[in-house]
Amino acid sequence: MKLDRTNEQDVTTAAIMALGWVLAEDARAQRFLALTGFSPDDLRLRLADPGLHDAVRLFLEGHQPDLLACAEAIGVAPAILLPPARENWA
Repeated sequence: MKLDRTNEQDVTTAAIMALGWVLAEDARAQRFLALTGFSPDDLRLRLADPGLHDAVRLFLEGHQPDLLACAEAIGVAPAILLPPARENWA
């Protein structure tokens, strides 16, 4: 599936797919939970939350090998998985 960064639904779908990729490997999942402070229950409750999606994208941005591997695994361009420009954040 080719996703377009300008399509908010596609970016949301990519973030959820990326979360699945992050959680698929135990050490990476534990690192994500430790760095973000989320619990497994938080993830279930906030799956549609843009804040969780941003956390996934920031997590991937922080480790380029994971960003590239995730993008390849879910079939998107790495840029789709990068967080929005920080000057736009509240």
